[in-house]
Amino acid sequence: MTAGRVRADSRAYLVVVPASCLVGLVGGAFRWSLERADRLRVAVLEAAAGFGGPGWLIPVALAAVGAAVACAIARRVPHAAGSGIQHVEAVWREEVGSGPRSLRLLPAKFFGGLIAMGSGLVLGREGPIVHMGAVIGSEAGRRCRLGAEDARLLHAALGGAGLAAAFTAPLGGLLFVCEELTRTVRPRLVLLTLLGTATAVACCGFVVGDAPVFPVSAVPVPPVWLLPVFLLFGAVAGALGAAYNGLVVGMLTVCDRLTRVPLVVRAAAIGAVIGVLMASGPLLAGGGDPLSERLLVGESPALAVLAVYIAVRFVAGPLSYAAATPGGLFAPLLALGALWGTFAHAVAAPLLPEQSAGPGAFVVAGMAALFAGVVRAPVTGVVLVVEMTGTLPLLIPLLVATFAATLTADRLGSEPIYDTLRRRMPAHP
Repeated sequence: MTAGRVRADSRAYLVVVPASCLVGLVGGAFRWSLERADRLRVAVLEAAAGFGGPGWLIPVALAAVGAAVACAIARRVPHAAGSGIQHVEAVWREEVGSGPRSLRLLPAKFFGGLIAMGSGLVLGREGPIVHMGAVIGSEAGRRCRLGAEDARLLHAALGGAGLAAAFTAPLGGLLFVCEELTRTVRPRLVLLTLLGTATAVACCGFVVGDAPVFPVSAVPVPPVWLLPVFLLFGAVAGALGAAYNGLVVGMLTVCDRLTRVPLVVRAAAIGAVIGVLMASGPLLAGGGDPLSERLLVGESPALAVLAVYIAVRFVAGPLSYAAATPGGLFAPLLALGALWGTFAHAVAAPLLPEQSAGPGAFVVAGMAALFAGVVRAPVTGVVLVVEMTGTLPLLIPLLVATFAATLTADRLGSEPIYDTLRRRMPAHP
């Protein structure tokens, strides 16, 4: 190894720390802003309920205007719409360039995502934060005059730092880079990502705290003989994941065919539909964190209500993604997985011996399994959910469920969602 190469490697390690600090602060600010926007939306919904009959028009207008404005913002910057994770993957594979003015993505993702999710669309915060982190990484490499390869490594590593900041999950961010973004394990990539995720989470903690996203009390560990149940449970989650992928792509395909409808008008119409759902029940819309929190602490509605929630949010997520606003898929997936876990436990509980397994184990396993069925990154899903919930003792049931979910989705011929979305990307430089 030449001296010049050693110096280049060392500079990359030095650059990643301040760049990751910025990723953590930007991610923390985004999370903080979304929390305030969610509170404001809840206050508006409560006020609208006081108006009686016409009050339902307020959430409809809120979501429609929010979706239209967010779509208009995203239209002005290439690759600003959608999750952005597929763009990070495409840059790593050198299928596209990061763009000569990629810093324009930062305000577009931040404010477009804030408006879209704050208005109630069923989207996740992780996509914009991952994309913003990757942009910060590549720009840091360029401005510090690192080589093209180092800039590409920083692009991927700080995308993982963005995921870590989004969910307070440093190991999840590392595995996401290796298992999903790059599908490779390189010593330099691992070291840069480790530095990036740890630094980003630490800096994000100054803004939103460092507690787990979904702190739960001790969850009883299911007995070993119950593992076949989690195998079947995960297989059904994999089938649901395959169907969810198909619905996401189907919604995008249908919207692509509506060439006579302007994108902003289409987004407003989708927002209006989400607004109707939001008027019917606040937990039917939004990213889903409040819903996941309730289910994790055992606040389960009746079986019929659970079925309605699953059906509505199963469709609302892909529909919201088709609005072409900034926003991700992960957080709504976790909420849908939590719903599936709660529903499955409610169905299976009468058939199981008393106190053999509580709902918490199924909720946590559902989150990881559905994530694996859609994204096809099972280890990332397990570690991410464990870090978010602090439920390490449930590791074995989670591994069994995610194995079954991944295998089932593969056998059904469902492609990982970001592979499909990457191929659908417009041809921007």
